[in-house]
Amino acid sequence: MRIKDLLRPEAIELGAAAADKEAAIDELIALHGKIGDLNDPAGFKEAILKRESESTTAIGEGIAVPHAKTNTVKEPGLAAMTVPDGVDYDAPDGMPSNLFFMIAVPEGAGDAHLEILSHLMMMLMDPDFSNALRNAESPESFLDIITKQEAEKFPEEPPQEEKPAAEETTVAAATEAAPEPEKKTGYRILAVTACPNGIAHTFMAAEALERAGEEMGLPVKVETNGAGGIKNALTPEEIAACDGIVVAADKAVETDRFDGKPVVKVEVSAGINRPKELIAEIADGKAPIWHAKSKDSDAAAETSGQKESGWRKVYQQLMSGVSHMLPFVIGGGLLIAIAFLIDTIFCQIHGVQPGQDFGSMLAASRWFKDIGNLAFDFMLPILAGFIAFAIGDLPALAVGVVGGYMAKIGSTWAEPAGNAAGISAGFIGALIAGFAAGYVVKLLELAFRKMPKSMDGLKPMLLYPLCGIALIGVIMCTIDPLMILINEGFATFLTFLNAKHLSVLLGFILAAMMASDMGGPINKAAYLFGTGMLTAAVGYTGAAQTMCYEIMAAVMIGGMVPPLSLALATTFFPWKFTKQERKTGPTLYVMGLSFVTEGAIPFAASDPGRVLPSVMVGSGVAGALSMLFHCTLRAPHGGIFVIATVGHWYFYLLALVIGAFAGMGMLFLTKKNQTTRAEIKKEKAEAKAAKAAAGTSK
Repeated sequence: MRIKDLLRPEAIELGAAAADKEAAIDELIALHGKIGDLNDPAGFKEAILKRESESTTAIGEGIAVPHAKTNTVKEPGLAAMTVPDGVDYDAPDGMPSNLFFMIAVPEGAGDAHLEILSHLMMMLMDPDFSNALRNAESPESFLDIITKQEAEKFPEEPPQEEKPAAEETTVAAATEAAPEPEKKTGYRILAVTACPNGIAHTFMAAEALERAGEEMGLPVKVETNGAGGIKNALTPEEIAACDGIVVAADKAVETDRFDGKPVVKVEVSAGINRPKELIAEIADGKAPIWHAKSKDSDAAAETSGQKESGWRKVYQQLMSGVSHMLPFVIGGGLLIAIAFLIDTIFCQIHGVQPGQDFGSMLAASRWFKDIGNLAFDFMLPILAGFIAFAIGDLPALAVGVVGGYMAKIGSTWAEPAGNAAGISAGFIGALIAGFAAGYVVKLLELAFRKMPKSMDGLKPMLLYPLCGIALIGVIMCTIDPLMILINEGFATFLTFLNAKHLSVLLGFILAAMMASDMGGPINKAAYLFGTGMLTAAVGYTGAAQTMCYEIMAAVMIGGMVPPLSLALATTFFPWKFTKQERKTGPTLYVMGLSFVTEGAIPFAASDPGRVLPSVMVGSGVAGALSMLFHCTLRAPHGGIFVIATVGHWYFYLLALVIGAFAGMGMLFLTKKNQTTRAEIKKEKAEAKAAKAAAGTSK
């Protein structure tokens, strides 16, 4: 298979005009549409934009290679385009991009296709080749230039001819008489390249490093971690003999094998744009020594010469705990929601008023609620355990889990005799326990670092758990009594907000946070606060407990509004959106009602300055109204499917509708037109005619 099997003349456009980055993407997707290799163009665009949000696929020197590996692709394919005036594609060198290749790869694509695509990426690193493509006079000549270059750089292996028996004997004798000279396997410089998709940048960085090494007289061997797996793997002998290793990667790669060697660790784009500088850093002895025990984040910062901010580290550690905790929150919460749904149906059928045991009125509902509560019991230990794990690695996990469990059940040593109730530190206490446990283990590592090497095996199995759990016990017994004062004060504060109707402001802020970055740190902070209040509610009574449930309701409604606002906008004024966005619009209704805020990300990515403020206003309005109407929610997830667990559900739906239309109104005021109403009418008429023609042909 060759590149010409993936790139056809009808998918090549020369001398195109594109106003901006999105227009270039739309044009390339349309070229893919001509060859029919996509089964969902809108979904493919979403995957392309997602890849662009991770880092630009422009590599500089006027070249951009947008790509995605997704199940929205029917079969592997290429589209190519030249744009003489160039497009601002956020290239690292700041120059406009004028040569584009868009790569479409289905999930599970064979290695053969991926290898052919890697050939193209490597060839693009040759300036003469890329300039020849820019100056091509026709799609056919464009493809011919690629075919000739590929045949020259990657010649196909000729078929082996059968040798006569006598000739084979002669060859064998000659081989025995003259043994093969020993192959040189030593490389002064080694490298590893990897990018999230493993389709384009991985191989371009590899080619750039190899080419730079040749020019500098320093042969470089590059291991590629592409979509087809690891190729050209570095051997232990090569690693031991080399002067150092360049790791140009945007995803995790195996680095423990480089322990004790000089390592330069940078993003994959640096391997493409400044390969000579990276090689020189090792050749000149300026690269720092890599230590396998270092955490990847610390080592990456150390070897790239850039210190990662303290807040960024704290956020990553917190998110490690949150991501492991969420399945317990969602699974347990939905089981509890089912319990409430069963009792809701029972009460409606039999005309019974819900009592104090609502959610446990029947054997079935009690079973769901008990299992859900058991899942909730793991939330705080898992949260604390994996925060600690992110800081102190495996030895800190047990210490963090114990600290989180103590935060949940509380300590009883300070309680009056005969009182078995512990003072629970709750959600905030679990956060403190996680960070404390991680740094306790870090301190223990320092304290025991001078012990004899013969005792190294005892440290993670005996000393760290023994001393760490004892120390976290002391810390939590100190924190628990303090946390009860904080919790009581917070309960009083919530009651005050409720009495003074200031809860409306809180609802607006939390809901707007949910819409601000759609799955990012601000969104997660608001959701974390809501689920924390849901957990804390069991420790409160009266107005404070109700307020906790109201907070969760405001948080969820804030996450439902953004997709709904955009869905409504694409329905009522489609001329403000691109063709692909209009096709995606109807799916956002389902996503919004299901509390999947991320459905709005492609729209926000294409126009953040207008989309984000608009949906934040809509979410804020919905959250404020939810608080104003005293709507409550006892489930952490589920959207419209847990409406039976919502207190004052009719007002909750009203708040949702008002908020969604408020966001839609803001979009109407702020979004620029992408086409005209006449074009929309023409498009609808053509679609209707095509549908009628299809019906007639049947």
